[in-house]
Amino acid sequence: MSRLLLDTHVFIWWARADSKILASWVEEILDEGNSVHVSAVTAFEIETKKRIKNIDFDDDVAKVVSEFGFEQLSMTMVHASAAGALDWGHRDPFDRLLVAQAIANDMVLVTADDSIKSAPGVRVL
Repeated sequence: MSRLLLDTHVFIWWARADSKILASWVEEILDEGNSVHVSAVTAFEIETKKRIKNIDFDDDVAKVVSEFGFEQLSMTMVHASAAGALDWGHRDPFDRLLVAQAIANDMVLVTADDSIKSAPGVRVL
């Protein structure tokens, strides 16, 4: 059994049934033995980018998470501290938080972002 954490773009692609979703992700996400999580960080990132007109996603994140049977992952002080302390030059705070959550919660981060794959200690799919 794996615990999967969807990166924001993967969550959006999944919600839109986008062709960018890899077959290997579909297999893992639909595997009933795995748990699939979407972070509060993703909701924060989507809403922030909607406000500055950098993304088009009109759906309510929590509702979409529920409709797909995914689990919500809250952000904690442990996650925030770990994100700030990561010895990784990446500057995107959303990515840093998702990586820290994946590490702290022993999750596999589902991402297409090559820069995330270089983060120390994170497992990616």
